[in-house]
Amino acid sequence: MNVPTDQDFQLDPQEVRRSFDRASVHYDASAVLQKEIRSRLLQRLDLVKLDTGLIIDLGAGTGHACEALQQIFPDSQVIALDIAEGMLRVASENSKKTTLLCADAKRIPLPDNSVELIFCNLMLQWCNDLDAIFHEVRRVLRPQGLFSFTTFGPDTLRELREAWAAVDDYSHVNRFIDMHNIGDALIRIGLREPVMDAEYFTLTYERVIDLMRDLKAIGAHNITDGRARGLTGRNRLANLEAGYEKYRSDDRLPATYEVVFGQAWAPMPGEGVSMQDGEARVSLRDIVLRRP
Repeated sequence: MNVPTDQDFQLDPQEVRRSFDRASVHYDASAVLQKEIRSRLLQRLDLVKLDTGLIIDLGAGTGHACEALQQIFPDSQVIALDIAEGMLRVASENSKKTTLLCADAKRIPLPDNSVELIFCNLMLQWCNDLDAIFHEVRRVLRPQGLFSFTTFGPDTLRELREAWAAVDDYSHVNRFIDMHNIGDALIRIGLREPVMDAEYFTLTYERVIDLMRDLKAIGAHNITDGRARGLTGRNRLANLEAGYEKYRSDDRLPATYEVVFGQAWAPMPGEGVSMQDGEARVSLRDIVLRRP
């Protein structure tokens, strides 16, 4: 059996865009977990104090967070930034006052030091290069501006990944990054005082095909480079269903999601990561990692 390589897990940004364009019209009906995580990330803003200024919802999707951010910070301008035009069309209906910006998160078309808050709910897992994203985040944030985000950790969809691994050698589930590596990347780019923690959520289904339909409905179906390019045949699907059955409990099939919550601050001028002998050095006081 072949082990998927790093290349197998690469994502084509254009395919990501097309997937979310197609999903935009029915995304909200299936995005139950995404709604709950968004709510919890918004609640965490109650614990911080921010100046009035420009706010970006990075990977804004259908714009519900933008509407909430407008209510929390009524004197600020909120920008919904997303790679998918379809998502922004829906966002324009859900958040009337929000400015829409169709762009790639690796190339945010805003000036340096211009943004007070970057809110980013469940977008980072669709990016191949975290360092590139974090570099743009640091560039556009004002000194002491806040980056508040969620993404999925490695235990996400572990049941589906393991069931497929017994069927074939293709990549069927995205590879998700451990929160310690995310924290390392934040520090490497020079963002300060990162705080990371993880929470676990479990959705349940009657059949594995119902899980796969939910993922497709929100644009989160398999688009890795190492995916199988043909239709899933009956035999492979039957083998997947049989492999997933070992996880059944109380007559339901679980789908686990490890959700990483994080925040970090833009440095003041002159602050940041110190370099010694080609290595980034940072005080242990500048990073906090919490496990549930």
